[in-house]
Amino acid sequence: MTDTPPRRLRDLPGLDALELAALMKPRLADPDQRHDHPQVDEAAQAAFGLTLDEAEAAALPPDWPDHLTRLDRRSPAELVEAFEQEGWDVTDAKRKPLRLLPLMALPLALAIRGVAGTLPFQPEPEVRSTDWGRALAADAKRFRKG
Repeated sequence: MTDTPPRRLRDLPGLDALELAALMKPRLADPDQRHDHPQVDEAAQAAFGLTLDEAEAAALPPDWPDHLTRLDRRSPAELVEAFEQEGWDVTDAKRKPLRLLPLMALPLALAIRGVAGTLPFQPEPEVRSTDWGRALAADAKRFRKG
């Protein structure tokens, strides 16, 4: 198993800037007022390839995991745990849930699972190669001396 770092929601296109805007204007992250702020849909479209309305309209498959059910009724702390299980960091620099998380949870879950939308390409982390031959030869040499 590889120890790859989790992907960060705030690294997706447009979400870090929108999170900063939500810090300045908390109503921007209010799910009840999302239709008053078209930039939220624009950010979801840029990050996941679908709007929040399209995400709500998507039919969930029968094998949808339990930790991703009823995302709209979960607390931000529960959402953080659910996405950690999926290999995603949905917190800010202080490890607090992002303000936009309640809005972006469903589109992110749909994109992660491949049900609707997509995620931006992220190259695999560079793996450092180790010269096993030299290391084994050095160990064998030390063994013979000892």
